[in-house]
Amino acid sequence: MAPISTRRHLDFVAERGSASHLQMPSWGGVKPDWRAESLGWSDGAGRLVGAGLVLYRPLPGVRRSLAYLPEGPVIDWHADDLDRWLEPLVAHCRGRGAFAVRVGPRVEARTWDAAAVKAAIADPAVTRLGEAEPTWRDPRAAEVEARLRAARWRPARTGTDGFGAGQPRFVWRLPLGGRVPEDVLRGFSQQWRRNVRKADNAGVKVVRGDAADLPEFHRLYVETARRDGFVPRPAEYFARMWSALTAEDPDRMRLYLASHDGDVLSAATMLTVGGHVWYSYGASTALRREVQPNNAIQWQMMRDACELGASVYDFRGITDTVDASDPHLGLLRFKSGAGGEACENIGEWDFPVNRVLHRALDAYLSRR
Repeated sequence: MAPISTRRHLDFVAERGSASHLQMPSWGGVKPDWRAESLGWSDGAGRLVGAGLVLYRPLPGVRRSLAYLPEGPVIDWHADDLDRWLEPLVAHCRGRGAFAVRVGPRVEARTWDAAAVKAAIADPAVTRLGEAEPTWRDPRAAEVEARLRAARWRPARTGTDGFGAGQPRFVWRLPLGGRVPEDVLRGFSQQWRRNVRKADNAGVKVVRGDAADLPEFHRLYVETARRDGFVPRPAEYFARMWSALTAEDPDRMRLYLASHDGDVLSAATMLTVGGHVWYSYGASTALRREVQPNNAIQWQMMRDACELGASVYDFRGITDTVDASDPHLGLLRFKSGAGGEACENIGEWDFPVNRVLHRALDAYLSRR
């Protein structure tokens, strides 16, 4: 394993067909407070067989960093000799001054289809999705976890609501492989289909924007943050995101805006890497919500994803709550109305290079 060029990193992902957008070289340009490095694993013939984007975040007051590979590295996580992949990664990051290494294996453990999620929500005895019987389970996920524990990796500390530090363990995704938009529409819940028709009949127009439309997106995003009670990212973050991602690939990031009677009511960003499409950020105003601009914008992005030949439309994070009293349940209801499935992965894992500093990190995260 050794540092690789951006070009070699991109070629490897192109050969594989996809990887997380968080593992693309351009993501380093979105995070100016982190130092980015592309790493590659080669076989005996010098052919690249794995790659990863490492982000180094300095710990205040000391000359050490957290080495973080969000949703990566892109390696064979089911390999029997997992140590062969991870030991050189830890050694390299230690040499770069890392006090801990955090990885995000893209290893699926369980899924629940929309019907199973609907049943879990309706069952008063079930408060967490993990308590409901999954539609599918992969026994290999437990084997990966066992190998990580044996190699002295440990589950990373994250928030209890699914939206804490790091990447979400539960996501909602809509499989698109071999489907046309009409198939996707038939998979919507009755409410979703009704809302799509309402938007169309009301004259909601969805168009693609560009960098000049980012301020309008951010205006709606700040309003959304105020309404939903989260801290918004600054406008500069999205400007960097647009600049870095579209420089790597003009179609890596798209911006969509839904308008009605001349007013922009909703906006969303869409990211694409190979056959994987993500709904990344969404924003909306409380004005004229009855014309359903949010459903309209999602429907347009899904149709465009089908046109791109995507295999999956990824709604990103959800919590595992199915408790009617939890305010996050509304987000799960919205995403599950599109059909598809909830997916649980094995979460992020830490290797403490310096246990004292790693405990300090855990203490900090526990207070967030």
